[in-house]
Amino acid sequence: RRSAYNAVAIDATTLQNTTRTLGDALSKAPGVKLRESGGVGSDMQLMLDGFSGSHVKVFIDGLPQEGTGQALDLNNLPVNYAERIEVYKGVVPVGFGTDALGGVINIVTNKHHRRRWFLDASYSYGSFNTHKSYLHFGQTLRNGFTYELNAFQNLSDNDYHIDNYVTEFTSDGFETTDRSRIYRLRRFNDRFHNEAIIAKIGLVDKPWADRLMLNFTYSNFYKEIQTGVYQYIVFGQKHRKGHSFVPSMEYTKRDLFTRGLDLLLTANYNHNLTQNIDTAAWKYNWRGERKYTGTPGEQSYQDNESKNTNWNASATLTYRIGQAHHFTLNHVLSTFRRTTRSHVGGSSQISDFDIPKLTRKNITGLSYRLMPSEKWNLSAFAKYYNQYNRGPVSTSSDGVGNYVNFSRHTTSVGYGAAGTYFILAGLQAKLSYEKAYRLPTTDELFGDEDMEAGQTNLKPEKSDNINLNLSYTHQFGKHGLYLEGGLIYRDTKDYIKRGLSTIGSMAYGIYENHGHVRTKGFNLSARYSFGRWFNAGGTFTNINARDHERYRAENTLQESVSYGQRIPNQPYTFANFDAAFTWHDLFGEGNVLTVAYDGFYQHEFPLYWEALGDPTTKSRVPDQLSHNLTVGYSLRNGRYNISLECRNLTDEKLYDNFSLQKAGRAFYGKFRVYFGN
Repeated sequence: RRSAYNAVAIDATTLQNTTRTLGDALSKAPGVKLRESGGVGSDMQLMLDGFSGSHVKVFIDGLPQEGTGQALDLNNLPVNYAERIEVYKGVVPVGFGTDALGGVINIVTNKHHRRRWFLDASYSYGSFNTHKSYLHFGQTLRNGFTYELNAFQNLSDNDYHIDNYVTEFTSDGFETTDRSRIYRLRRFNDRFHNEAIIAKIGLVDKPWADRLMLNFTYSNFYKEIQTGVYQYIVFGQKHRKGHSFVPSMEYTKRDLFTRGLDLLLTANYNHNLTQNIDTAAWKYNWRGERKYTGTPGEQSYQDNESKNTNWNASATLTYRIGQAHHFTLNHVLSTFRRTTRSHVGGSSQISDFDIPKLTRKNITGLSYRLMPSEKWNLSAFAKYYNQYNRGPVSTSSDGVGNYVNFSRHTTSVGYGAAGTYFILAGLQAKLSYEKAYRLPTTDELFGDEDMEAGQTNLKPEKSDNINLNLSYTHQFGKHGLYLEGGLIYRDTKDYIKRGLSTIGSMAYGIYENHGHVRTKGFNLSARYSFGRWFNAGGTFTNINARDHERYRAENTLQESVSYGQRIPNQPYTFANFDAAFTWHDLFGEGNVLTVAYDGFYQHEFPLYWEALGDPTTKSRVPDQLSHNLTVGYSLRNGRYNISLECRNLTDEKLYDNFSLQKAGRAFYGKFRVYFGN
């Protein structure tokens, strides 16, 4: 609330008796959309005010999560893992030391609570043979020694029904397809499971350290891949698996050497191994029937092993002079190395770790905050970006094959300011601006020696980001009211977009600086509460991102056919809403019954440029409205908890991506116990 940045915090503790993930909790924030390709463990993409993918960075307690593996994606992390989720939109504080263009998601655990012994454990079961379990225990002793253990697991067959046509295999080896005849079919090659264990050990409240922690994270996942980018493509044996090991360290000390000087040091190492396997010489249809093709590979013959090693180290110094002046200096060093090995003979892949891909980033930030009173404060900052990349580049005209080693060095300078002012008691205004930069990723520059070709001459994306927010909070008797409205403006140049290059029958991803994209939009939020027994609210988001590159190439007068059109394949109008009734001391003191409803609306959006082609046959993701219902009962002040959920209550056809149908109506139950203070 005191921050001048456009930031909101999502309280994750209110969902801890449900089977939701951190991704589900995050979707309640204005401007946030989590796009999933299917059920539990499916590929996901995070959207924030029109930006997505690499534009938005994810942190856990301030530590970056790039390259940690699919097992630790937001849609695979249980909601019990976090205390809250902080969302910084557009303008990012220097303390994160990142080159995010769209914003930052920071998952905050309960590390600042000094607790005696505690145990939090839960198990849930539901539709599609879905099992989820969670265990968290630890304690802090009087001498400051502390330890914690987090462990969780997800498993699901994801064998829900979808609607699609069927390719028939005849006895003589031919295929027939009637696309006008749609069947209700069950998915069959979509099993997913992941496991993770996170151990923490350290000391708190010492004269030489407020907090010194060593963390160790191990995660593992296995994922069967049912479809390609379109649902009519069906696989029967293609799958992916991997594991990661992430040790990390955190050190904090307030009033270091002198009063008002604080130090935060963090470091982590990520070792991640992922294997993509596609070796079956069979073609499958949606009934699970198959025919022998004689050619290995359902999509592309591969058994590739990618090894990622990633180092991150950051140092943050803050200096407070009285209550009014606050200086922050941050530096982050990040290194990334990927090597790829192919286990199949005759493959076009680079093999045996021939040419590694290397990325090294140094980002330095300095900020100053003036806070003369509780009524207003102002921050100004500057950031320096330095990046070095080296990796394989194709010398072929089609961009694939004949790789040689290539290096590139890039530097940029960004800056910005943010301010907040309380106009009246409860009425607050926030305004922020940033000249932001995002450096190209390793995949965008060098590809992945598989389906991504890369482009070495990519420039950093640069964007002018402006946010204006107005919020009002008022409590009158038992009635509580919160209202917020926000305007966003993004003027992005050298926007990096992904396209396709077709070589023979294979399509490869390529990247290019699209030119100029201008984004305007607004968010609205409202919440009302009555005492402890009722609360309701929701958010509404409208994002208008359009191609602003008038000419197809520099120094030409050939106007682009997409100039002025909305960026395709991107949700631009969506809303969420919820309501909950709570009865306290029901059937006993300390017992609580909760009945909660939440829903989500998404307006239709086109897969391709909306003004091109026949609008009557245009491929679109349709309008959709989904509903969820949860009933929960807690006994003995939250010691024992049981909940029942129904997702997609009306069994709607739901899509986050074109043609990739999500699950229909589903039921889940969860039992949770909590012991300790």
